[in-house]
Amino acid sequence: MEVCFFLLAHCDDAAEMRLPIDPSWLAAASRDIPGLTRFVIHLPAASPDSDPLSKPHASSPCCALQWYFDDLGLLETALQTNGAMQRVVDRTTNAAEVDLTFAQQVMAVRSFTTPNPGGTDHTDHRAERCTYLVSYEGEAEDFNAWLTHYITHHPPLMAQLPGIRELEIYTRLDFRSGLTIPRATAMQRNKVVFDNPDALAAALASPIRAHMKADFNAFPPYSGPTPHFPMRSIYGNLNPI
Repeated sequence: MEVCFFLLAHCDDAAEMRLPIDPSWLAAASRDIPGLTRFVIHLPAASPDSDPLSKPHASSPCCALQWYFDDLGLLETALQTNGAMQRVVDRTTNAAEVDLTFAQQVMAVRSFTTPNPGGTDHTDHRAERCTYLVSYEGEAEDFNAWLTHYITHHPPLMAQLPGIRELEIYTRLDFRSGLTIPRATAMQRNKVVFDNPDALAAALASPIRAHMKADFNAFPPYSGPTPHFPMRSIYGNLNPI
């Protein structure tokens, strides 16, 4: 199963959400990571408040990096002390004009088919899309029951959102890391991807949301926040032309 490393950067000043470093440098640095198969750089995006299930959350990241690997061992090798990933953290921290707080997490990737992916085979050279990142920060009373219900019922509904291009669900993994930054402990993360903020807003205002709300109310017991983050997503091509 594919695995994904999340590097989350939060600005201590909630009013300051600009990434303090050029995303093109982040893309170039990502390409230097051994074993990496693909990556995405997420930056905050404005989106109309069309989601009845979510509200703005204080923990919105000013940047979220996703680095994908085919094997957990390859990822752990890349996480060694003084490696390429540590250089990204160090340079971003040194370039910041505001205080940044980082968190790291490794998660298993579950990808789901969407009706109109629009060339999302990870080999095209699209520049940007708009992503809705969702994080389940709490705990389910019975995670097996939770995940079984979620995987069975929720992705088929999400895949019906108009204009959806990609759909991934992530569950946490134990991992070894040489990075001296805190670890995030989200039980689960989701990603739905659209062409732009207007397409995301249209999807969130669609009738499918009522069906998703009904399924949300039927989830097995869970307690904790579920922040939702609209993000501008820059896709990385490991073999640029």
